Amino acid sequence: MSWKEGGGGFGGGGGPRDPLEILEELKGRFQGRFSGAVPGGLVGIVILVALLVWAATGIYIVNPDEVGVVKRFGKYSRTTAPGPHWHVPYPVESVLTPKVTQVRRVEVGFRTVASGPPARFQRVPAEALMLTGDENIVSCEFIVQYRVRDAQQFLFRVRDPDGAVRAAAEASMREIVGRNLVDDVLTEQREKIQIESGDLLQNTLNIYEGGIQIDFVRLQDVYPPDQVIDSFRDVASAREDRERLRNEAEAYANDILPKSRGEAAERLNQALAYRATKVATAEGDAARFEALLKEYEQAKEVTRRRLYLDAMGDVLSKAKIVMADGKGGSGVLPVLPLDAFAPREVK
Repeated sequence: MSWKEGGGGFGGGGGPRDPLEILEELKGRFQGRFSGAVPGGLVGIVILVALLVWAATGIYIVNPDEVGVVKRFGKYSRTTAPGPHWHVPYPVESVLTPKVTQVRRVEVGFRTVASGPPARFQRVPAEALMLTGDENIVSCEFIVQYRVRDAQQFLFRVRDPDGAVRAAAEASMREIVGRNLVDDVLTEQREKIQIESGDLLQNTLNIYEGGIQIDFVRLQDVYPPDQVIDSFRDVASAREDRERLRNEAEAYANDILPKSRGEAAERLNQALAYRATKVATAEGDAARFEALLKEYEQAKEVTRRRLYLDAMGDVLSKAKIVMADGKGGSGVLPVLPLDAFAPREVK
């Protein structure tokens, strides 16, 4: 606000008055009272100088990264833009100049002891330990970066901005982590958890009119508590073994299944061919039997004799050779077993 903008100064009105006008008014009053007591109006000059010095203390400059928030008797009066300004000096008005473009940082679950390098950190388990949706405990360390969005709300609604942001961020992260499984928090869903917790944190701060804009929430480190980290490593190792065995089983299945399907198809085709052969053979035998039956019905004795000769021919063709004389055993040796003189196989 420029010096000549109205209100607030001596003499009433809504804003600060011109300081020279105020001084002239005060000078006239004091000269009227003391003109008869002190010669030359010296007291009036002293008072005038004192008032000028007092008025000069109301000059202030707001830097480009700041805004000026003027308080009158401790209550918010107005907000001024970057540049030179003047306000009614103490004890009437005072000015705060918060940096509205500065990115502020809050650490949750840990504190930076030394920026380094190498940087050193101190863990804060009371903030970091959180319960997941499947009732496991993980330690979440994260940072929140924010800026001032509304200087009036930032100065007059929040007593400890960093503490308020840290408490709201911790509550938001606990709620989001509680909605997810431990494996998701440790591995795959970290990006999603960061975004959801940032949105929830912003909504919470908006409800309380904190005048704060959240830039982002970033998980720095998520790990199991030290007391159970060995068990988590065992579980992780077992999970890796499970994945390895599953891959090996899938590779074996991909190798053996095509072969098995090929063998099954081959055997099925053999079975079908065997069935077709047997059916054709049976049908041929049945046709041959019917033809033979027809011949038998026409000439029974001839057919019976032929069948006998065919059967004996089949039997004798597979039997050992037997020689006999034609006189029916009148000789000394009616049967000559030629097989006895055949060479034997040496085993």
